Amino acid sequence: MAEQADRHELYEASVQDVVEETRFVAATYQALRGRAPRGLREDFCGTASAACQWVRGGEDRFSIGVDIDGEVLAWGREHRLSRLSPTERQRVRLLNGDVLTVTTEPVDALTAFNFSYWTFRTREQMRRYFERAREALADDGIMFLDIFGGSESYVMGKEKTRHDGFTYVWEQTEFDPVTAECVCHIHFRFPDGSRLRRAFSYAWRLWTLPEILELLTEAGFARLRTYWETEDEDGEGTGEYAESARGLNDPAWIAYIVAEKST
Repeated sequence: MAEQADRHELYEASVQDVVEETRFVAATYQALRGRAPRGLREDFCGTASAACQWVRGGEDRFSIGVDIDGEVLAWGREHRLSRLSPTERQRVRLLNGDVLTVTTEPVDALTAFNFSYWTFRTREQMRRYFERAREALADDGIMFLDIFGGSESYVMGKEKTRHDGFTYVWEQTEFDPVTAECVCHIHFRFPDGSRLRRAFSYAWRLWTLPEILELLTEAGFARLRTYWETEDEDGEGTGEYAESARGLNDPAWIAYIVAEKST
């Protein structure tokens, strides 16, 4: 089963939810700006699934996907872009380039999800990326980031999640407390006992939420908001996110950061 598996399909089935991601971006932008967003740039877009999903949401929408990995972009063109109608495909542009240097037309919303921006390991690199992202936004544009944290994020180990037909395994193998650099891998296991080891590997800096907020401010963003998952009456997560100035001190948490270019 591992030999027949497609790692990109498995990743999207276990990690991404582009329908929910694009819904959150559109709804949050509408709430803050009083109008529906049109243009989206998906940085570190990978297979560009979100960029493709975005244009399905309206005939006036367009999207730009940027990724430095040509192989994964080619996969996205074959398996995701090809699923769109001819008119939808015309409203998607995929660029094989570096987010630090690429120049694109202004967009209403710019996303860097799945913690991909953590590839920048110094304050100078991260601030420069945020400055470039801000430049890519329209005057009333908004940048959307996700971030994780909590005490468990500093602990070596594995976390397993069962899905239909496979098990997703997240493993953190290294963490340096001096630099906050970490190494993580994604593995997949299958019912026949076969495994797809290190289907994806990441060498990141584990950034804290205050650090990212400070760097966004230094990059010139006018207002910052954090959105946290709401809980039901039993204390279980609902999958919905709401703005809150205070977070939950859970061992493991995920939040959204919404950075407005101007007030």
